[in-house]
Amino acid sequence: MNKNKLLLWSVVAALAGFIFGFDTVVISGANLPIKELWHTTPLFHGFFIMSMALWGTVIGAIFGGIPTEKFGRKKVLLWIGILFSISAVGSAVSPDPYLFSFFRFIGGLGIGVSSVAAPTYISEISTAKTRGRLVGMYQFNIVFGILVAFFSNYLLKGFDGANDWRWMLGVMAIPSLIYTLLVFSVPESPRWLISVKNDLAKAREILVLIGADNPDEEMKNIMAANEAIQAGGNNGQLLSKKYRTVLWIAFFVAFFNQWSGINFILYYAPEILEQAGLAAKESLGNSIAIGGTNLVFTFVGLYLIDRIGRKQLLIIGSLGYIISLAAVAWSFYAHAGNTFLLVSLMAFIASHAIGQGAVIWVLISEIFPNNVRALGQSFGASVHWVFAALITLITPLFLDKESGIFGDNPWPIFAFFSFMMVLQLIWVLTKVPETRGISLEDLEKKLVHE
Repeated sequence: MNKNKLLLWSVVAALAGFIFGFDTVVISGANLPIKELWHTTPLFHGFFIMSMALWGTVIGAIFGGIPTEKFGRKKVLLWIGILFSISAVGSAVSPDPYLFSFFRFIGGLGIGVSSVAAPTYISEISTAKTRGRLVGMYQFNIVFGILVAFFSNYLLKGFDGANDWRWMLGVMAIPSLIYTLLVFSVPESPRWLISVKNDLAKAREILVLIGADNPDEEMKNIMAANEAIQAGGNNGQLLSKKYRTVLWIAFFVAFFNQWSGINFILYYAPEILEQAGLAAKESLGNSIAIGGTNLVFTFVGLYLIDRIGRKQLLIIGSLGYIISLAAVAWSFYAHAGNTFLLVSLMAFIASHAIGQGAVIWVLISEIFPNNVRALGQSFGASVHWVFAALITLITPLFLDKESGIFGDNPWPIFAFFSFMMVLQLIWVLTKVPETRGISLEDLEKKLVHE
C-alpha cells in the first residue's frame, strides 16, 4: 500500500510535466496559421509568438526556487496548475498577438516553476533505488504530453477552419484543471518539513506513509546532513564555493540539453518537414511519429536509468545525437529524400529520449543538498530555459524560406548541433559522476563535503 501511495503521489506531481510537454509543442500547430493571420515578421514571430512562453519559462525557472523553498513544494505545485489553466483559456481566445503573447507568457511561468518544483518534490519522497524511475516520470509525462499535443493538433486540423489553432491551444485547459484538483491529494515533502519547517512529527508521518524502510534512521540522516551543511557556513547561499562542483554539473547538463537542438526540432517539426517537401497535413502526421518515438524510447530510458545509471545513458545518447544530427544535416544538404530525413529525425528523438531526456531532471534534482535543492533545481532549470528561449528566438532566422540565413536549406544548423554533441560526449566521459542507487544524503557527502 505504501509503495502504491508513493507511486500515486509521484505520478500526480509528474503530471505537471504532461502539461509542460503539451504546452511546449502545441504551439507548433498554431505556428503557421498565426503567422498568416497576423502577418508577423520573422523577428516578431520568433520573439513574441513562438518564444514568449519560453521567456515566461525562464522567469519561472529563475525565481521558482524561492517560493518552492519558502512555501513548500505542494503549494507551488497547486499554483502551477492554476497558471496553466489561465494560459490555455486566455491564449485560445486572444484577439491580437499581444494578448496572445501575454497568456503564453503566463503558461511559460507555470512550465518554468514546474521544472523546479515537480522534480524536487519527487526526488525528496523517493527512495535511492526508485529515484531515477520516479523523477524520470516527470520526463515521461513531458514526452506523453508532447505526443498528445501532436496528435491533438492533427485531429483538430480542419476542425474549425481558420480557428483550428484556438482549439489546439484551448484544449490544454482540460488536463490543467484535472492536475490542479489532484494536487490537493498529495502530502508535503518530508525533507522540506525537516530542513525548512523543522516539523519532525509530520515528516516522520509522511516517511511512514511513503514506505521508508527505517523512518527514524532516515530522519537522523537528513538532520545530520543539514547539520553538516550548517557547520560549513553559507548554508543557504547557493553560489558559495562548496557547491561549485554541483553547480557546474547542473549548468552543463542543461546547456548541452538545449544545444542538441531538441526544442528547435520539437517546436518547428511541421515546418521543418514541410521545408523538406511534405504537405501540411502529412507533416503533422509525421510529427506524431516523432512524438511516438519519443514516448517509446523514454520508456527504455526509464527502464535503464536505475539499472545502468545516469552516466551510461548520457554516453549512449551522445553517440546517437552525433550520428543522427549529422544524418539530418546530410539529408538537407544532399536532398536525400523525405524518408531518410524522417528516419534521421526519429533517430535523433530516440537518442534524446534515452539519454538527456531521461537524465536531465533526475540528475539536477538529486545532486544538490536538501537545504538548497529547490534553488539548485531553479539554477539548472534556468540555464535550460534561457538557452531554449534563445534557440527558439533565432530559429525563424534559419528556417524562413524568404529571409532565412540559409535560404531553403538549413543543413548547417544541424551540423552545428552535431558538433555540440561531440563536446557533450567529452564532458560526460570526463566530468559526470554516477549517482545511481545512492541516497540524497550520501550524494551530498560525495559531491559537496569531499
